Order: sequence, then structure tokens, then C-alpha cells
Amino acid sequence: MNAASLWLLPSLFGTLTVPGPIEYRSGEVVCEGYLATPPGKQRRPVVLIVHAWGGLGEFEKSRARALASLGYAAFCVDIYGKGVRPTEQAEKGKLAGKYKTDRALYRSRLMSAVKVAQAAPWAKASSIGAIGYCFGGTGVLELARMGAPVKAVVSFHGGLDANAQVQTASPIRTHVFVAHGAADPFVPPAQVNDFMAEMLKAQAPLTFASYPGAVHSFTEPAAGNDPSRGAAYDRTADQESWSATRTFLSRHLGGQR
Repeated sequence: MNAASLWLLPSLFGTLTVPGPIEYRSGEVVCEGYLATPPGKQRRPVVLIVHAWGGLGEFEKSRARALASLGYAAFCVDIYGKGVRPTEQAEKGKLAGKYKTDRALYRSRLMSAVKVAQAAPWAKASSIGAIGYCFGGTGVLELARMGAPVKAVVSFHGGLDANAQVQTASPIRTHVFVAHGAADPFVPPAQVNDFMAEMLKAQAPLTFASYPGAVHSFTEPAAGNDPSRGAAYDRTADQESWSATRTFLSRHLGGQR
């Protein structure tokens, strides 16, 4: 019996071992996410975690475990599909570009994960949020734009550009928090300005934090420590944005600060 079957049989929830991998489907594609929850069988507020361009990896799983320690059911989304974990930069860029260009497909993969959470015995379906990193930061903003049933989203160093292929809800009712590196060369000031105008027009409840000197990937230690490359870890921005995220999620979903 696979993990997806357990979601259909709540009486067996006690047999589910977490944290660990969990399979689900998006259309005909088998995806392999990762679930971390606190002990016990009660339903928890849910935080979806959308991965960066390299696919679901240890970084996202570590954030899931951290969120579980705060009382959330943390479910890492798999946008690419089971076993699709690119390692080369060109391959990462190609895969991420596929979904950033085809926002309808990206939204479909995201909504598959939302529906899993809505039906899961470990989830408080009325209290779902999402956080995402880089490529995933773009993804969680799409959840807000499409009017998905999520109460709050946090985008860490994500692309802020909209896509004319798909509609933006008006008004946007999801609470949006953007954690942005002020020196991020991949998200220039013009893109920030366009995003701010878009959110204002959509009447989105927006919190925008810009961290001085931080570049792209500032939350990820694996990005290294050379900001001149355009992507680098920034301990101060990482810690401050995580603290702000804890407060933001607690305010809108519950859980510990």
C-alpha cells in the first residue's frame, strides 16, 4: 500500500511514518513529495514547500522538519515528478524555464499538492499556506494569483514576474510575504516595481521585505559566499527572513512563532 492510499484511509493514519517521502499524482505524473508532521494524529495547519530549480532536495526537507517542530504539517511539493532531480545548471534552467513559461502547467502541479493537503487526515484543510525558494518562490506567488485556497504564502528570493498566459485573481485574498534580496541581479528593480503595481491593482494584502546587500539564493548555504556571482548565502538575511516567516505564518495559520 503506498502513501497515497493512506490518505484515502484515515483510520490507518497511525501507521504512517514521518518524516519521509510520500507519493501522489498530478494527472498521469507520479510525484514524490516529503511530509514532516509533529507527533500525534490531530489535524495540523499545513505549509506546502515548493522547491528551487534543482527539484525537491535536502534543503527543502530540512525546512519541512523545522516547520514540523513549530506545529505544522509541512509537505514538500514535487513539481518535476518522481526521480526528476537535475544536477547540471543547464538542465535545472531548462526544467525551471519550462514551468515558468507555461504557468498553466505550473499551476496545475501546484494545485495537485493543494488538493492532497485538502484531503489528507493530517491536514487542517481550512488552514493551508505555502513557502517557496527561487523557482518555488515564483510558484507560491502563482498560488496567490490564481486564487487557490491558501491563506498565506511566502516567497524567498523568487521571481516576481507575472505571465500574460494566465489570469490573476482580483482581488487577491491570500496574504503575501515576499523576502527579497535588495542586490539580487535576477530580480531587478524594474521587476520589483511591476510586481508592486500588480499587487496594488489586485488589492493583495502584501508584506515586502528587502534585505540590503543580499543577492539571489540568500537562504541557501550551498549557494556559497561570493555575492559577485549573483547568488550567495547571506546569514543575516536568512535568519531575519525566517524569523519574519515564523511570525507571518503564526498570524495567518496558527502554530508557534
